[in-house]
Amino acid sequence: MTKLSVNINKIATLRNARGGHTPDLIQTAIDIQEFGAQGITIHPRPDERHIKYQDAFDLKPKVITEFNIEGNPIDKFIDLVKKIKPEQVTLVPDSIDAITSNAGWDTIKNQSFLQEVIAEFKRNKIRTSIFMNPDASLMESAANTGTNRVELYTEAYAVGYSKGNSKSIEPYIEAANKANQYGMDVNAGHDLSLNNLEFFANNIPNLLEVSIGHALICESLYFGLQNVVNMYLQKLKNKN
Repeated sequence: MTKLSVNINKIATLRNARGGHTPDLIQTAIDIQEFGAQGITIHPRPDERHIKYQDAFDLKPKVITEFNIEGNPIDKFIDLVKKIKPEQVTLVPDSIDAITSNAGWDTIKNQSFLQEVIAEFKRNKIRTSIFMNPDASLMESAANTGTNRVELYTEAYAVGYSKGNSKSIEPYIEAANKANQYGMDVNAGHDLSLNNLEFFANNIPNLLEVSIGHALICESLYFGLQNVVNMYLQKLKNKN
């Protein structure tokens, strides 16, 4: 079954709005795991507008599933990941002022940089994944970075699917097949939701993990967090 990793950035955003500790980010992560999710994802940014760097340290002993830390590999981020040693680091080329991640790596232009960063994480025994647009032509150069996995950036799929365009899945199928051909495993994330996840998971070969945050937290306002986590898990179990 494809694993569900829940991104808890939005819980941190809500907490930070009042400057206190409500909702309790750490307890929420514990609960999400007890509800059945197989991972916790965080994406700290330099301005700490949602996840704070201290949160990463506080979460480390409480995440008993898979801990996935996403971010742009600036020096501060690299140092954080090396100290915490999560199961997975996902490298995302977002700019400092980006509201959310909005593009994958150009693995040709940034190959030498990514090779250096990924080698450093591998020396620290941390599995690496790089955030990628669904572009099969970039998968060979992605493999040349030494990464273990790619995470397919799924916004274009989500937009197309919402408009009834089932063919928006096609570049993702091609990219996933090409990634597997070059020995890389496949994750996916961004704008996946209860509405579009099952079709995506049913069509992407060898999809190991999805990382979902914004939609899952929004849906939880209506259905409750425990219910929603289990609804996502059921969608993944329904894979053909």
